[in-house]
Amino acid sequence: MKTSDFYYELPEELIAQTPKEPRDSSRLLVYHRDTKRIEHRVFRDIAEYLHAGDVLVLNRTRVLPARLFAATKNGGRVELLLLKRNAIDEWECLVRPGKKCKEGTLLTVNDELSCEVLRVTETGERIVKFLFEGTFEDVLSRAGSMPLPPYIHEKLSDPERYQTVYSKENGSAAAPTAGLHFTKELLEKLEAQGVEICEVLLHVGLGTFRPVKTDDVEHHVMHSEYYEVSERAAETINRAKKEGRRVICVGTTSVRTLETVADGEGFVRPARGDTSIFLYPPYKMKCCDALITNFHLPESTLLMLVSCLCSREEILSIYKVAVEERYRFFSFGDAMLVL
Repeated sequence: MKTSDFYYELPEELIAQTPKEPRDSSRLLVYHRDTKRIEHRVFRDIAEYLHAGDVLVLNRTRVLPARLFAATKNGGRVELLLLKRNAIDEWECLVRPGKKCKEGTLLTVNDELSCEVLRVTETGERIVKFLFEGTFEDVLSRAGSMPLPPYIHEKLSDPERYQTVYSKENGSAAAPTAGLHFTKELLEKLEAQGVEICEVLLHVGLGTFRPVKTDDVEHHVMHSEYYEVSERAAETINRAKKEGRRVICVGTTSVRTLETVADGEGFVRPARGDTSIFLYPPYKMKCCDALITNFHLPESTLLMLVSCLCSREEILSIYKVAVEERYRFFSFGDAMLVL
């Protein structure tokens, strides 16, 4: 399968620059796979499609202020994006421009924070050792900024709008954006009608948003990301599977987490570690029965993942409708529910 098979035309003005207020006022495209029917709703209407006994799987990760700007000894400027923590003071980073940051390069962020490039990985990232006093998270909160995607040009007035209302554990370089549509009130409403809320963890890193640069999809290599599925989460999901109830994932990161630990019958095991799972057609979902997601970039691994729920042709047809109906795309855009 070719990467170009997942291309579609998107007018630039449909790329959302700011989040909708309130969160659950975004539009919602509902796709029924059994009848191939499309409905156009508002996100808060999602309560009509989730039923008592459904398990709603959330990714509880929280975005770090992971973008840092630093200076070399010669006064050159570089940008670092924290991707994955290897130790208390050691991170894997995306560095631009990389040619200024060879092994042994010393970088100064500010008076509180500096770092040294320890080595360059096979894929071009840098392993960086940070020098600081106190707690790294406290220092980073003062030195770093929110790592908004490059297609967002507007400044975000409230950094919390790039966090889900249920975010808990710091570690991501990007938000699990499908979850941005939920309010605490909407989640409480769903619980009150009998929907079970289940949390997993996947720290979003380069694997989620690195572009596919190979002509053939199967030659693309995903960057690994840290995940956790607790015993409690596994028990909740497996009980639903045994009883024939639906497991509905919020976002592609929740899907990738569950599919990493699922067996052939869709049951999951508690586990933690790194996953580089890459889902693309003709892969068939083992655990995920339905998906809440945003609209993704052309030729992206996320678009390929969503195509596993039905087919590439169906998803591209849905996206064509979304463009015609002027839905808002990408991180701060509207949502889609695939049932």
